[in-house]
Amino acid sequence: MVDEAATGIAHALRDEGGSSSCPYSFPQAGDPLAAMAVRLLGADALAPFAVDHGPAANETDAALVRQALTDYPPDADSSTVVEWSYHGLAEAAQARLPSPATTATATGAPTPHHPPSTLPPPDAQWTHSDPWPQLSYRVSQLAALAAPGLAAGLQEHLAPRTDDLARGFVRAVRRRDWLQAIGIGRWLARLPDVPDSLGLDTGLAFVRHMAGDHPRVALHSAATQRFFGRG
Repeated sequence: MVDEAATGIAHALRDEGGSSSCPYSFPQAGDPLAAMAVRLLGADALAPFAVDHGPAANETDAALVRQALTDYPPDADSSTVVEWSYHGLAEAAQARLPSPATTATATGAPTPHHPPSTLPPPDAQWTHSDPWPQLSYRVSQLAALAAPGLAAGLQEHLAPRTDDLARGFVRAVRRRDWLQAIGIGRWLARLPDVPDSLGLDTGLAFVRHMAGDHPRVALHSAATQRFFGRG
């Protein structure tokens, strides 16, 4: 289901077939794995709803995202990546889901349905203290947060380490780790002062070509092109 949804997101971001054809099908709430799929995709589950003239989220979509956030929150032992991914999905929900709606309960009493509120951002000390290989690994796993209007604080923390992420991108390409490479590259497309010597656009196109039909690589590539005009 995750790969199928990722493919749909990539098509929607590329507007393949035209926005009127609604190329993105949000995971269906009736499927028991739908909330888990949304949680795994993170903020990217809502990426098509950030595109001008793209599909619009509805209350069913909002309810499924709320379920994902309720059923799969981070716990005390969660990693930094899990915490930031959760925060990114909550932030995307706040920005991209419909305004609160009022529906009737089984007793007939109206109940407001509120989108998840944005939580305080998790700790970002790792963006300063991680050596560049570890930094690059974590950033690649948080590629869904490299989108307009999301994780502004994380962008600010990562900006001074653009050179380190460029090293991580090159290393991932040399290792043929296409998913890690495109995840780092997506963040580099958002960050300022990327060295011209990196050849980011050429590198992103190469990764996309070499990854073939990998759904998550296709998703990150489409997001990088649509949101930042790179690659």
